[in-house]
Amino acid sequence: MKEYYSLDELLNMIEEPNKSSCKKVYLINEVKFELAKGSEFKHQSWIGGYLDHIKEVMNIAVPLYEMLNSRRKQEFSLSDALLVLYLHDLEKAWKYGGNEDEAYDALRFKNNYDFILYQASKHDFKLTTEHLNALKYVHGEGSDYDKKRNVMGTLAGFVHICDIASSRIWHEYPKKSGDTWATNE
Repeated sequence: MKEYYSLDELLNMIEEPNKSSCKKVYLINEVKFELAKGSEFKHQSWIGGYLDHIKEVMNIAVPLYEMLNSRRKQEFSLSDALLVLYLHDLEKAWKYGGNEDEAYDALRFKNNYDFILYQASKHDFKLTTEHLNALKYVHGEGSDYDKKRNVMGTLAGFVHICDIASSRIWHEYPKKSGDTWATNE
């Protein structure tokens, strides 16, 4: 098994029709994706950090999914997880990698979830109830927390773990050189 996959290899692991939609969004917005920071300050906050974060969370998902699925069959596929992880911070490409009008386009939405839904409908993504739950709660349950029931579905919990690993444990990775998890790019 290859240790670290390129974005194209990761997108090829997503089932159709969403694979084509992912590639289309990237091709149309390639400059924004490549210029955007992963966040303002906390993780992958350099130019190009957004794309580094997306590749990082998706690369974390591959071995983690294989390990968990080998012990207990997951209710979702690796393709589902990779799709959600690809989309989970989509607004950041516009917010940090676009011009002023494009940043406003992302910020005019009440939250990143609504922006992602807008882009998903615009680019013909086919999202299931589980995808929507995971996109809504990838960053945690927040004010929707309920002590009597799980608000996050299993897919949401999984992608949350991947995002936390990248943004809080490995927030300064991937390194351009000397990274022990070679990027092969």
